[in-house]
Order: sequence, then C-alpha cells, then structure tokens
Amino acid sequence: MKNFKIFLFSVILLFPVLMFAQQTIKGNVTEATGNSPLPGVGIIIKGTIKGAATDFDGNYSIENVKPGDVLVFSYIGFNTQEITVGSNSTINVAMVESAESLDEVVVIGYGTTTIKDATGSVAAVTEKDFNKGNIVTPASLISGRVAGVNVTTDGSPGGGSAIRIRGGSSLGASNDPLIVVDGLPISNSTAGGSRSILASINPNDIESMSILKDASSTAIYGSRASNGVIIITTKKGKSGFNLDINFKAGYQTLADKINVFSADEYRNLITERVAAGQGGISVEQLGNANTDWQDEIYEEKFTFDQSISLSGALFKNVPARVSWGNTQQPGLRRTSKFERNSLTFNLNPSLLDEHLKINFNANISSENNRFADGVEGSALYFDPTQPVYDATSPFGGFFEYHTNGIRDNAGRNPVANLLQRENTSIVDRLYGNLEFDYKIKSFPELRAVLNLGYDRSYGVGSNILSTESINGFRFEEDGVVSYIGSESHYTSERKNLLLDAYLAYNKELENLNIEATAGYSYQKFQGEDYNTGNKIDPLAERDTNTQPDIVLLGFFARTNLSFMDKYLLTLSYRRDGTSRFNSDNRWGNFPAAALAWKINEEDFLKDSNVLSELKLRLGWGITGQQDIPASYAFLGRHVIGDSFSQYIFGNTAIVVGIPQSKFEDIKWEETTTYNVGIDYGFFNDKLKGSIEVYLKESNDLLANVAVADGSNFSNAGWQNIGQFTSKGLEFMIGSDIVSTDDLNVNVSYNLNINETKIDELAFGQDIEVGGIGGGTGSRIQVHREGFAPYSYFVYKQLYNTAGAPIEGAYADINQDGIINSSDRYIYKKPNADISMGFQTGINYKDFDLSFNLRASFGNYMYNNVNSSRAQYNLLQDVTALGNIPTTVLETNFVETANVLISDYYLENASFLKMDNLNLGYTFNKFNKDISSIRVWTGVQNVFTITNYSGLDPEVFGGIDNTIYPRPRTFLMGANIKF
Repeated sequence: MKNFKIFLFSVILLFPVLMFAQQTIKGNVTEATGNSPLPGVGIIIKGTIKGAATDFDGNYSIENVKPGDVLVFSYIGFNTQEITVGSNSTINVAMVESAESLDEVVVIGYGTTTIKDATGSVAAVTEKDFNKGNIVTPASLISGRVAGVNVTTDGSPGGGSAIRIRGGSSLGASNDPLIVVDGLPISNSTAGGSRSILASINPNDIESMSILKDASSTAIYGSRASNGVIIITTKKGKSGFNLDINFKAGYQTLADKINVFSADEYRNLITERVAAGQGGISVEQLGNANTDWQDEIYEEKFTFDQSISLSGALFKNVPARVSWGNTQQPGLRRTSKFERNSLTFNLNPSLLDEHLKINFNANISSENNRFADGVEGSALYFDPTQPVYDATSPFGGFFEYHTNGIRDNAGRNPVANLLQRENTSIVDRLYGNLEFDYKIKSFPELRAVLNLGYDRSYGVGSNILSTESINGFRFEEDGVVSYIGSESHYTSERKNLLLDAYLAYNKELENLNIEATAGYSYQKFQGEDYNTGNKIDPLAERDTNTQPDIVLLGFFARTNLSFMDKYLLTLSYRRDGTSRFNSDNRWGNFPAAALAWKINEEDFLKDSNVLSELKLRLGWGITGQQDIPASYAFLGRHVIGDSFSQYIFGNTAIVVGIPQSKFEDIKWEETTTYNVGIDYGFFNDKLKGSIEVYLKESNDLLANVAVADGSNFSNAGWQNIGQFTSKGLEFMIGSDIVSTDDLNVNVSYNLNINETKIDELAFGQDIEVGGIGGGTGSRIQVHREGFAPYSYFVYKQLYNTAGAPIEGAYADINQDGIINSSDRYIYKKPNADISMGFQTGINYKDFDLSFNLRASFGNYMYNNVNSSRAQYNLLQDVTALGNIPTTVLETNFVETANVLISDYYLENASFLKMDNLNLGYTFNKFNKDISSIRVWTGVQNVFTITNYSGLDPEVFGGIDNTIYPRPRTFLMGANIKF
C-alpha cells in the first residue's frame, strides 16, 4: 500500500509536466519492401501546419512535439501512416506502397482513371518507361512503346515527328493526334521559324504521356479527337526537397550514304559512254579533283544536353518545381543547328483546408535555329572530278560553272549553297495554364474546376544569301552582269487561348461509385505572318498575312458508373461548334459509350492464384474533324491583287480585288469507332497485357479536290468527298521475368495489325497524289475506291529472259494494244500491315542495361532517288557533267522519262531497327549530400536490317526523294540526385 501511495503521488505530481512537456522527435523513414531510405517524405503534426520532410537518407527531425500528438507520414505512392507520439523520441517508419499506386494512373480528358478502371482503349507511358538516349523532342519518348502508335522522326536537328494512332482517320484533313499539355490542347500550326509544335518542350520535364486511342476515351474532346489524343503531364513539385542534375553528350556520325560513282569510277564511266557514242558529254569536261560531295555536305559533331530541376515546398506548404534545360544539337548537314533553352515553373498549393487546389504551370522556351537547304540532290548529281574550291572563282572562292562571271546552265556547288546562305530564326514561346479545383465545403462530393490556358509563340527570322553567291539576284547595269545576293526577313506569331469550366461529382455508395463531369470549353486560335520579300529585288513586295481567327466551342458531359467494382459503364457526349463552317453545319454531336466487366472479381475467379486480372471492354463512339487549312472556305471573300494583278487606266494602275473560291456546304468529317478489348494479368500481374480489335469508319471525308471548270473561282477546293474504314488488332504483353534482390529483368512487346481501305469517293473518281521528282507534275500515288489511301499507281515493268528490266516496256493491262495512262495499275502501299515494338530492361545490382527494337512489315517505298537519277542521260547536266547512282549498272536505263513510273522502283521497305542501347551504373548513397549518381553510355540508331536499297526504309509518306539522314549517335551522360 505504501508503494502504491508513493506511485500515485508521483503520477499526480508529474502529470502536468507529462502533459505539457515538448520534445524533438527524430527518426528514419524507409521503404518497407527494400528497406531503402525515402527522401522527401512529408511529416506533419496532425491538426497543425507544423511539419518537416526527410532528407536524402530518409532522416527527419521535428521539434516541439508533445506526447499524444499524432504524426502523419505521407508520400506519393505509399500508404499514409499516423503514429501517436509517446515517450520515445525516436520514431522510425517503414512505409508500404499503396495498392492504388500499383494500379497505373492514366490522365484522361478532364480527369484521371486507372488502368484497372479504364473502360476505353488507353495507355500510359511514365518516366521510368520512356525511351532513353538522345531524346530531343517528346514524341521520341514513346516511339515503339505503344501498340498502334507509330512515330516517324526525321533526321534534322530538333526535327518534327509524324505521329499516327491506328493509321489516322482522314484523307485531306489533318491526321495528327490532338496533343494536350497539362490540360491545354495545343495547335498543330507552328510559328514561322519553329521546327515543330513539340520542339519547344523539354522531354526532361515530362512525367507521363497518356495515349487515348478509341472514341469512347477521346470523344470527350469531340472536334479534334478523330486521330486520337496524347495527353502530356509535366512534372510537379513535391513536399520533399529534390535536386536533379542531368548531363549528356553525344557524337553524331553519318550512318550511311547513297552509292554514286567515285571520281575515278566516274572518269572511267564517262570514257566508256563517250566511246559507246553517247552525245552531249566529253572527256574534256572532266576535272582533276577527287571529291566525295556527300562527305563535303555532312559534318560529324558533338551534341549536348543539360538540365537542372529543383523541387520542394515553399513556406513548407506550397509544392513547387523549377527547372532549366539547354539542348544543343547541330545537324549532320553543314550549318544546320538547333538550340533550345527552356525554363519551367510549377506551383501546386492546397488552400482552405485542402478544399481549393491550384495548379499553376508556366513554360518559357526559346528555339535558336539555323536551317540548311536540302542539297542532297545536288551532292549526288555534282561532278566528283570537280573541286569544292577554286581560287580563281569570283563566287567567294567556290567552284562554280560560269563563263566570264555569268552563270552557266548547270548544277550549283552544294557546299557553297550551304556556306553562303544564313537562314536563321529565333522562336520564343510562353505556354501554360492556371487551374482552380474547388471542393465545395457544403457538398464535398462536388468539385468546380476552372482551367485557363495560354500559348503564344513569336518567331523572328531572316534568310540572307551572300553577295558572292552565284544563286543571288541577277543585276545588270551598263551591260555588266553581277549577282548581289538576296535578303529577306520575317516575323510570325501564333496564339492559343483556352477556357475550360466544369463540375465534377464523385459519390461512393455501398455498391455503386458515381463519377460525373459536365462543362464548357472555349478555345481561340490567332496568327499573323509578315515577310519583307527579297529586299534586294526592287520588284519584291512586302506581305502581311493576318490569319482568320479560329474559334472552337464545346459543351461536354461524362458519367462513369462502377457497380460492385466489377461492372463499369462510361457515357460521354460533346457538342462542338467551329468557326470553319457556316451556321447550318457549324455544330457537331459526338456521343460515346463504353462497358467493362472485371471478370476476375467474380466469385468463381476472385480467389485465383494464377489469374490476377481479366477485364472485358466494349466501346463505341463518334469523333469529329474540322482541322483544315481553309479557315473561311464557306465565305465569299476577295483578296487585293499584287503588282501583277492590276488594271491600267491611262497611266494609272488600279489594284483589283480577286474573288476567292467559296464552298458553302463543307461540314464535319465524322469517325465512328468500335472497340473490343481484353486486359489480362497473371501471377499478381507479373505477366500482363491486352488484346484489342477495332473498326473505324470515317464519313464525309474532307479533302482539297478538283471542281468542274467554271463552277467556282478556283479549280480545286475543300469538299466532303467520301468515306473509308480502318480496322485492326493490337496486342501488348509485358513481364517481370526475373525479380530478385540483385537481378531484375523486364520485357514488353506490342503488335499492331492495321488495314485501311477507301470505301467511297465523290463520283467514284480517282484522286492522284504523291508528287515526285524527275518529271513536271508527275504523281506516283492515288486514292481509289476499294484500295488503301496513297496506294502506288504505276506501270507494270516487263523483263527479258535474263531477268533484266526492259527500258520503257510495260504490260498492256487493258489489252487495247496501246501503252498509256490507262495501263497504270495499283501496286502496294506505303503503310505497314504489321508494326511491332520490343523493349527490355535488365538491372543487376547497380548496373542497368536497356534497349528497344521496332519492326515494320508490309510497307513499300518508291525509290525516287533511283527513278529520277539512275539513268545514263543524266550524265549530261545541260552544259556540264552530272553524276548518277551506281544502280544504273543493274538496269542500264538511259532515259528518265521512259522509266519514271515503273513498278521496278517500288521496293519492300520492311525493317527491324534498334533505336537505343544504353548501359549504366548507379552509385547509391554517394555521400551525405548526394543520394545517387548514375553514369551511362549508349548508342542511338544502333542498326537497321532491311532489304530496301535506299538510305533509310523509314520515310514518312513512302516516297524517298533524298532525305535528311538520321545520325548514329554515341552517347554518355550522368544523372546526379541530391
């Protein structure tokens, strides 16, 4: 009893001290599965704004904590934990990855979902899965990563990419997908002087890219979603402090060249052809030099890319991120270059007790470009026995064909073309958005969202040709001819304004989850271009082109219903208006519906140890297309004539107004899509993927086609002309083959089979397309009912008994005894039947190895390099000699006109490419300040396996008439995390 009294007295005496004593709590936060430290974990005393964050080693310290306080530990992707403080001043926490984080989040139109809850055909590629290497523009991050998504990037520095999702949906209107950056849909129209719409975006700032492929997922964007949607989400600030420094350097090399005759081979060839009686050429025209003109126009150089990003919490409560990036990429073609400087700033505060969330994203970039003329054709053609330089030349010391300073009718020195022209631009871009997301206090299931977007690009450029160039403006005075160069300047501006306002409702009932969204969208596009013309030419006129404003209005709604987390239904509707069409056709309606059934959640599969996911998806929807160059084709318009369009009354010149074509009846192009998909997963998703089949039917196709003579003020204009269908199958599979403490091996594979066919054209008439070199107005492709768009339209080549092609000998297809255009037939197409992608990543302890492959089968290429150049008659370049490809030895063709349209020049361009190969090593816990350093090396454009005889089997559009070659780049880099 005595001891009890003493104990009771002590408790009473110390109770106030225990209640009000404050202490400092320290500890370490780790990841439960790997026991590795977690930097940046937020720790807050519940009910207060007092908190701290873990450092690079997972350590934290928080002062003035009382016993009984609750510490809340939170970190993105992990379960939030609450721990009540007792007498222990050290609290270590092992955080468990949340189940939701294991289910990949996908950003969709006006919201988010997860892969497991998605009802449409969507895919998400996050930073950890992006392609590695010399990635300059965002499109290259996902090349080969997603089934049904094809990315073709040209070889120029900072070059643009042609992106096609499931083959596109239009003949004449845009086939580019809608690209949305942080909620801001951007325009496909770039300011003059810019490389592409994505060239100003630093790939290092991108966190994820979501690809919406079917109409049930894209219809919420209505008017611009027929070709799919790519949603780019940039990195945001987090509560913990992070500093990342990235650096990489590369050396660009020329992977291949087109085979033409060397100087010595050329001398022998000219001698042989003169002896054989070919006229117009002579041995005396040969020079004494040995010049490889392709080597002369290309230059192998270093490329650099560096970026710094800093993220953390301002005032301990406002997540923020700022980053700077610099990319310097010279082109293989001499004088060409691309440099980008970018600065991004993101703020993501939560106010009013977490009821108001604000997302502010600002991006500033500056492109500094120098463009180089496409001189590959000249380099192939120019006489290899002539020198690059000539000390006696009046044209800046470059060899040129001239007579006493007056240019001859012959080819021009391609090196001089590059070095004597300075075609430069600077394009500044500011884009971003400000989003307010307010959860109504009295009605917490309802959120009101306002998103304001702004995108402005302003380009300034000049194109100056040296006064010493032979290609300059010809000036004659007192019988003396001189060439005085050229000079022009331009400005260009593009603006994009956005206002989105919508309500989002989310209610969870016992067995039913309801998500509903309804809102309004306004977007306006503006543009203006100014060009001085050639300031040296007194007859040149300045030109200002103020583009008509394009306005898009939209009303949209979507409902997602989830019953028992097994049966999912999505309904959406959008009504869009566009200023491109008249009032009768201005509005379009775009509904969509999708169903999903999580079969694995049924009782008969719920406890399966093998099948972790099995979901059936059905989707249907209609999307629209109105993105054509003609802004006001439905209006009667006049333009003011120039100095060549005037009436003369007496001595007075009267400027005339010229009427423009008018097409009042153009309307929305619509695409209806049907989609069936199955998502599957085995062994707790160690093996997972999807299978999909789809059908797209495009109606009222928009195209710029010919009209009857005298029926309009033009011989062609934009009309709705027919319909076509695309159908296909997609397959994706990925697996963590090995997953141990020391070794991890993961692979992924995707397959797309696609077929596109034109079902109907206006009046059943063919539309010839695909202009080629070698003949004025020549075309090699056609749109025809029953065939794929851009099918090749050629003559059927005949061969002798030895298997050699006979020049000018073609099959009489219609058997009328005459060989003419009626004997051309459709043979092959440029787009692949099958495309595939394969990626793998291997991690062994601190080493990592990754590579990705792409394959394409069934795609054909028209080799216009050979068809327009590999003939003996081209050894005569008017008054000089010209070189030709060595493939002429295989055919012995003489006249280009006899063989230009032959199917002989159609080649199977199927290929297998390894785009990137990377090897790295990571130094973890480098020191107390640096959490890790990863050093790596790699190769981009590793190899190409193909039977195509040209430079590269991957040329967008299927016509190879000399291209900017893709460099093979050897890389090294480092990533430092603090």
